Amino acid sequence: MKKTTFLIAGKHAVLEALKNPKRKIERIFLTEDAQKKLNRENQSLNLFKKINVFYKSKKELDNLCGRDDTSHQGLLAEVEQLEEITLKEFVIENKKNNLNLIALEEVTDPRNIGSIIRSTVAFNIDGIIVKERSFPSKSRLLYKSASGGIEHMKIFKVSNLNTALTYLKTKDFWISAFDAKGNKDFTNHKWNGKNVLLFGSEGFGIKNQTLKKSDFIFKINTNKNIESLNISNSVAVVCHYINKILKWE
Repeated sequence: MKKTTFLIAGKHAVLEALKNPKRKIERIFLTEDAQKKLNRENQSLNLFKKINVFYKSKKELDNLCGRDDTSHQGLLAEVEQLEEITLKEFVIENKKNNLNLIALEEVTDPRNIGSIIRSTVAFNIDGIIVKERSFPSKSRLLYKSASGGIEHMKIFKVSNLNTALTYLKTKDFWISAFDAKGNKDFTNHKWNGKNVLLFGSEGFGIKNQTLKKSDFIFKINTNKNIESLNISNSVAVVCHYINKILKWE
């Protein structure tokens, strides 16, 4: 059965999809200027080999993007979803001593999720766990915000986050929640081993039922002028620190 396709937009999102041998691309829509620029910047790559290319004006690309305010930068791609591995398959197959997963509860804004994906790729996180029904998997804003990072990050879609956390605890993962209720500074913690870094939604944080699954509840210390950070900034700060600590060790 043929998979459904969807559009992604923006230079970095499309370029990384073109470079990913696992990504099936049906068609490329672009301006002539965008193609010249891509070819000039990637002379060693035959980016459009065996791909249907359609030249469009900027206005035509604007119309294809619709009203979601995505800046296409002269480039759109019609793609299929990547083949997915389940969380259980990943845990069983992975033999690394240090594993770090991000878990997101009720985080639905595609810009925030895209930024989180970008940070997790930059700082060597092993995967992201999301609730399947709240993850905007075909959002152009998500792909644009991720800046190509989604081609390099494992996304584990689960039907029930608490069930997934319970399973991971049986596989020797520590669950560390980052929440306003936290009373521990995460920079004083030992981060080697297997960890799930749990973050909640912008408005409501982590649900009490989910917090009960946590082994630790941490906070990110800021000065008195700012009460808390945006979710994507919080994830970036934590991932950067843990990546640095593990490199030192």
